[in-house]
Amino acid sequence: MSATTSPPRTSETRYAVSADGTRIAYDVTGPADGSGPALVVVEGALCHRAMGAAKTLTPALRERFTVHAYDRRGRGESGPGPNDRSSTAAYEPQREVEDLRAVLDAAGGNPFVFGASSGAALALEAARQGAPMRRLAVYEAPFIIDDAHAPNDPDLGARTQALVDAGRPGDAVRLFMKVVGAPAPMVAIMRLLPVWKQLTAVAPTLPHDYSIVLPFQQGAPLPGGRYAEVEPATLVIAGGKSPAYLRNAQAAIAEQLPHGRLVTLPGQTHMIRAKATAPVLLDHFLGG
Repeated sequence: MSATTSPPRTSETRYAVSADGTRIAYDVTGPADGSGPALVVVEGALCHRAMGAAKTLTPALRERFTVHAYDRRGRGESGPGPNDRSSTAAYEPQREVEDLRAVLDAAGGNPFVFGASSGAALALEAARQGAPMRRLAVYEAPFIIDDAHAPNDPDLGARTQALVDAGRPGDAVRLFMKVVGAPAPMVAIMRLLPVWKQLTAVAPTLPHDYSIVLPFQQGAPLPGGRYAEVEPATLVIAGGKSPAYLRNAQAAIAEQLPHGRLVTLPGQTHMIRAKATAPVLLDHFLGG
């Protein structure tokens, strides 16, 4: 850190209140003088602000942005929703759009937004509905829109919910890992590590992510004009080493966006790495 750089500030946990009264937890990290423009990070499946894109990217962005990292509904310190205290059965994707809107309001009403994986799909949907965003960047919305990958089972959400309801969150995580192509030996090792407890704690929200992305994982092209009404300039990011179906999906998303731009990061996968991702975010958000 140079002598002219102020140390970053990190806030205590704050709460935004969603339209249905659910408290959504978030924290804020940025320049000590508060000068950084607001950036809201939307996490993907099994992630929250202590374990996900925000944790990975914030150290590289906090001197230029005021990063708002939030726990999606039912994760971390955010509530599951006032109508469903004991399970996730009453979940609707629209509630998560409302949650994101509440965080956008808390961040000042027109922030930059970055969404990862299913969080990318959620951020795109919120933008499609007119949520105020200064600019948007999304990393690999996990869509299957052609024959480069077999369609995902439309019943994955229901199957996962059944495992959660039966008290088998570990099996729900294992099913998710199989679906996304994680090698079985890696999953076996993960079960022995502390991270497994963190993953199983968030497993009840996996059906939420399936609700958001499964309609776009059936091997059919994106509906015509799906993102034609997204107003913010949007950067769509793909990993150069990601499977073809993911790269194809990002190209299709970017093509539909009125102000979309596709960038492929050489050597990168679905796992976000700050060294490769932070520079393109800085260029997109602050480069004019």
